[in-house]
Amino acid sequence: MFKIIGKDGKEYGPATEADIKGWIAQGRIDAQSQIREEQDTHWTTLGERPEFANAFSSARRPAVPPPAIPPPVESRVSSLAIASLVLGVLGLFTLGITAIPGVIFGIVALVKIQKSQSRLGGSGLAIAGICVSGLALVILPIMAAMLLPALAKAKTKAQQIQCMNQVKQLNLALVMYANDNHDRLPPADKWCDLIKPYTGGSTAVYHCPSQPAGSCSYALNAGLANQTLPTDPPIVMKTVLLFCSSEGWNRAGGSESVTPHQHSPRSVTVGFVDGHVEVTRLDRLPSFVWTP
Repeated sequence: MFKIIGKDGKEYGPATEADIKGWIAQGRIDAQSQIREEQDTHWTTLGERPEFANAFSSARRPAVPPPAIPPPVESRVSSLAIASLVLGVLGLFTLGITAIPGVIFGIVALVKIQKSQSRLGGSGLAIAGICVSGLALVILPIMAAMLLPALAKAKTKAQQIQCMNQVKQLNLALVMYANDNHDRLPPADKWCDLIKPYTGGSTAVYHCPSQPAGSCSYALNAGLANQTLPTDPPIVMKTVLLFCSSEGWNRAGGSESVTPHQHSPRSVTVGFVDGHVEVTRLDRLPSFVWTP
């Protein structure tokens, strides 16, 4: 059994050899600490006692702190990757107009992200932007192939309706002229000039929308020129008053003068004495009344 003076200057014991070795391991005493056997009066240093030499060699060493881990590099999302995805989505609604820059931005973003050593993020957004933009570019020709015929058909229909409205206006002007001139229609060689006051002085009504360059896109039925208006209802409904023709200003004629216009190549717009207007096939022209 031993007596020992600790680092705090106090005497401890009696203590066994195992106790002393435990205190050495805990750092409570060191090689300079004073020790004596319980029955002895002579103090020696702990380092002088051979039985405790191994205890000092295996004493607990201070823990070495782990190496510091550098803080993670803060990354930011690539703005080009975001722009690529936005342009790709917009391309689905703009017939692919924004899709081409969407693909370019996405590729540039991917290259910059790979070279940034994790300082840039957003590779998923860039890939999504490239894919969506590519899809928009694929859809573009398909939608164009679907829309162009429909647009062409709509344009043709609009031109046809405008042509019918103009024939109706000219029909009305001819009837108004007749009402002011003893029910007699204008002569063939002056009808455009004579009914002009009844169209508000405008010449736009004389031009078919598919042939705006000509001087006049319509002709008067020569069989009614300078004649009184027929009044027999069955005849009035079938009697041609005005029709499409490309012969020019103040022109009149019969079915041989009919000119189908570009918006309706297999048909012709015809105005009748009773005021109604039809877009009819060319093969029906002989069934109408040209000379009442």
